[in-house]
Amino acid sequence: MGGGAPANEEAIQAWDGPLFDTFVRFRHLLTTGLGVHGEEGLRLVAPQSGERALDIGCGFGDTTQRLAELVGPRGEAVGVDASPRFIEAAVRDCSEAGVGNARFEVADVQSSTFNERFDLAFSRMGTMFFANPVAAMRNVRAALAPGGRLAMVVWRAKVENDWMYRAQTITERFVTKPEEYDEPTCGPGPFSMANADTTSGILATAGFEDISLRRCDLPIVIGLDLDEAVDLVMSLGPAGEILRLAGERAAHLHEPVAEALRAGMSDWVGPDGVTAPASTWVVTATARAA
Repeated sequence: MGGGAPANEEAIQAWDGPLFDTFVRFRHLLTTGLGVHGEEGLRLVAPQSGERALDIGCGFGDTTQRLAELVGPRGEAVGVDASPRFIEAAVRDCSEAGVGNARFEVADVQSSTFNERFDLAFSRMGTMFFANPVAAMRNVRAALAPGGRLAMVVWRAKVENDWMYRAQTITERFVTKPEEYDEPTCGPGPFSMANADTTSGILATAGFEDISLRRCDLPIVIGLDLDEAVDLVMSLGPAGEILRLAGERAAHLHEPVAEALRAGMSDWVGPDGVTAPASTWVVTATARAA
């Protein structure tokens, strides 16, 4: 694998720092909740026995292990992520699970080229944070054999994901995103591929064809109880970023924000925890021959 200078330096700093720590705290919610949407993407890309699969933005590597299971011992799954800490965790978990046909590499897909070819590429929430998504997806297309398959799961519009949108609007009653801040951000953000025309244009320019976006509406558990759900939205997503970037300037507002969120999210509490609506695009395409 070859690479140039890091093109997503600020986003990588965020993912390898505060966001990694937060994802570790809520891993039990995130991998399960996002997993139901990821499974729909895997169903559509349909990995076959003996194939080689690339997992973009693999995070903890649970999706890479799932791909390794689907392609079987004659196939291989390669997980890449720009965060060394996520890759360290993925390697450790994969070793502990005894998965022999998966491996991991630290790579910023936007600035890295691959010296090997894959039959398919998959991503669960790993393609929305590139500063230059066309460059990144062009590198993915170049890594695929002609006719190779792509499936990526991305968030639809913020208003279609009320657990994030509602949390943001409630938080903004008390504090807004500061114009100046010291903390790194995650780049364009989780909704950068929410617009179907934008996402289709990115992939077409990058060299993909047969582009399709399928809406996937599946609820996710955002907390085992209301306090955990409030903790999650105050730590991740638009509301979490507002509070993180505001830092100590907003510390005195955390409790009133939390109280308002408890009231605003109480209608999602059920016997299995706090279950909220979630909506994604499952984007599929094939690599056009160079």
